[in-house]
Amino acid sequence: MDGFSGGSGSPGQPAESVHAQPGSGARLDWGLAGAAELSRVCAVLVVVDVLSFTTSVEVAVARGMRVHPFPWGAQAPEYAARMGAVAAVGRRAVTPEHPWSLSPAALHAAPVVPELVLPSPNGSAISAAASATGLTVVAACLRNARAVGRWLLDQGYGSTSAPIGVVAAGERWPDDSLRPAVEDQLGAAAVLDALSTVSGGLSVEAALALAVLNSVPDVPAAVRGSVSGRELASRGFGQDVEIAVQVGVSDVVPVLRNGVYSPA
Repeated sequence: MDGFSGGSGSPGQPAESVHAQPGSGARLDWGLAGAAELSRVCAVLVVVDVLSFTTSVEVAVARGMRVHPFPWGAQAPEYAARMGAVAAVGRRAVTPEHPWSLSPAALHAAPVVPELVLPSPNGSAISAAASATGLTVVAACLRNARAVGRWLLDQGYGSTSAPIGVVAAGERWPDDSLRPAVEDQLGAAAVLDALSTVSGGLSVEAALALAVLNSVPDVPAAVRGSVSGRELASRGFGQDVEIAVQVGVSDVVPVLRNGVYSPA
């Protein structure tokens, strides 16, 4: 799995690009391209894909599974076989014999396996690419955003010399272009809310996301009413949305080490 070009900033490198939101301790961008930009200068990346990759990671890791992110595609079973893992399938491909999928509800009920390969086109692809850079990568969702923020502060991240990059994964249009997603903006902002005291301050992009969060009176209702929330519910996966909108219920912080998410 290819990573992003470049890597985290270090002494002697050229000045940060303006697109990397220089001079701030916590930054926000979108999708694979945004993650690639932030990975060049940030000390840690936080991936947010509320519906459903990072919510599924939190559920699985909380139950004792190690999660291997993998880009969406037919190669996942082969990769899982090499890793001695079980490969999750699409939601509609679940069977009683193979209940593991990208669905948080399915992973909440499925038997615990030691190693799980979890493909997705957005959050998992970003995680896999970011892992190849050697950066610390954390999976955040609405369930664990506060815990992730506390952990990042405890680790000393958030200065201008060790900035945090928060990546809202977003969704995809049929032409494969990025579709910004309400649930990921709110999930990313929930992490930034816990980081509002970082010594390096928030970038303008991060501060505006936080302002949006502060203007939303009912985050679960907003996610349920979003395009992604309604789409999942209309396909019969409303329970996935209900699990994803449980704000602040988890202290689990999944950290990607050697290509595998496990508890911090």
